[in-house]
Amino acid sequence: MRNENSFNAGFSIVKGVACALVLSLLGAIIFAVILRAGALSDKVIYPVTQTIKWVALAVGALLFTRGEKGWLKGGIIGLLFTMLSYLAFSAIGNDFSLSWLIVAELVFALFIGGLSGIIAVNVKR
Repeated sequence: MRNENSFNAGFSIVKGVACALVLSLLGAIIFAVILRAGALSDKVIYPVTQTIKWVALAVGALLFTRGEKGWLKGGIIGLLFTMLSYLAFSAIGNDFSLSWLIVAELVFALFIGGLSGIIAVNVKR
């Protein structure tokens, strides 16, 4: 029974990370189209992309966190999502340089994922 619960928890984490990655990719594509069509300042790019990323993470954790220890499952979703999105966007930009900013993003992702996980397990569906 324990292995089945562990498998289900692991699978829900994978689904939450995948959902967050897909949503952030779709959000980035939509924003790129809007950016190309409109005359937006370069100053809006970073805040908007960060917002897209955090909203995608929260949605992924809210939709796929179930059962006990929502804070832990949501936090893991946040950390994995941030690491995978960092790798993906670094590969696209061909720049894998590390800075303090990635550490701050990991901490913030842990917080957002954990908070979303807490909310997800306490909301009746």
